[in-house]
Amino acid sequence: MRENAENKRFTVRCLIIVLLLAILIPIGCLTGKKSETPGGKSGENSAETQTLPKRRVIIDTDTGADDSSAIILAAKTENVEILGVTVLVGNVDLEQSARNALMALEIAGSDAKVYKGASKNASGEKIEAFSVFGSDGMGDACLINPKRSAEEKDAVDFILETVNRYPNEVEIIAIGPATNIARAIERDPETMKKVKMIWSMGTTGLGPGNASPVAEFNVYSDPVAYREFLDSGVRVTIVGLDMCSGDAQWTGEQFEKLSKTNETGLFVAKSFGKLREFYAGNGSESVMNCDALAMACVLYPGFVNKTISCHGSCITETGETRAQVIFYQEGFTYDTVANDFEYNVTLVTDVDKDKYFNLYLDAIK
Repeated sequence: MRENAENKRFTVRCLIIVLLLAILIPIGCLTGKKSETPGGKSGENSAETQTLPKRRVIIDTDTGADDSSAIILAAKTENVEILGVTVLVGNVDLEQSARNALMALEIAGSDAKVYKGASKNASGEKIEAFSVFGSDGMGDACLINPKRSAEEKDAVDFILETVNRYPNEVEIIAIGPATNIARAIERDPETMKKVKMIWSMGTTGLGPGNASPVAEFNVYSDPVAYREFLDSGVRVTIVGLDMCSGDAQWTGEQFEKLSKTNETGLFVAKSFGKLREFYAGNGSESVMNCDALAMACVLYPGFVNKTISCHGSCITETGETRAQVIFYQEGFTYDTVANDFEYNVTLVTDVDKDKYFNLYLDAIK
């Protein structure tokens, strides 16, 4: 009898242990660490992320070398569907902008279509192209010979038709002047309210400018368009010039590494040749690549460390502050200003700058 009782107690203890293991093992799996990623945050851009539904994007660009590198980054990202690339004058004229975009897509292995847009600014004046990337915007390195041509359809028509086809799904990544975006808002503001998000590489952020001490090139190229864009109430996330400085700049050693990676890396490195000469003439070995950094903010959520909610106001009057964008921060009380703004702007204020180059390098491999 005593032996049978001992056997029963042993059996009960075994069952309790089995039940505890069945409970604790799944908990351990759920609380285990996720792998680190190029964006620097756990779980971002992992195999799990790559299985998510594809994000539908339109890239709006004035295709210089930096824009081209951003297009390539998007094309090399598996969970992104580039619905089309819309181009305009800015770094280069409209035709060259289209050819550069087509070449970047070809190098990246993408068959996304290219649509030509604005050759004049929002005021109807012809925009004079200006580039520190060489006369072709791509380093004057004989890189541009695309096999395809741009579509006949106008860029704004394409944007509006696509947003209506995929309401609340399309993200527009604007890495040039805002002219195409402003034209689309003017033509059909209700349709543009169906855009999921507009990402803008523009403004100085909270730092200094490059077109002037207070203005950034994309905004300076068409401040009227940028003001219309900000005043429309469409949701926008802005990556300013200040995010591209310091440790985010690419060095000569990094360009050398990029050129030895593969054909794509060599293409990108050569396209920056004239810009590197321009920076060297001003005593700097390293250069900014803001458009690809802005694209990284879009594609790798873990790359962005901090944002603030703002109302943005663009100065359009001629003078020293032309094209300056002033940010009124939500939750901050201003003594002499009414605080009844629509806070439709998310401003990126911190990214993992030191991880930027390796993130890009990994993506094009």
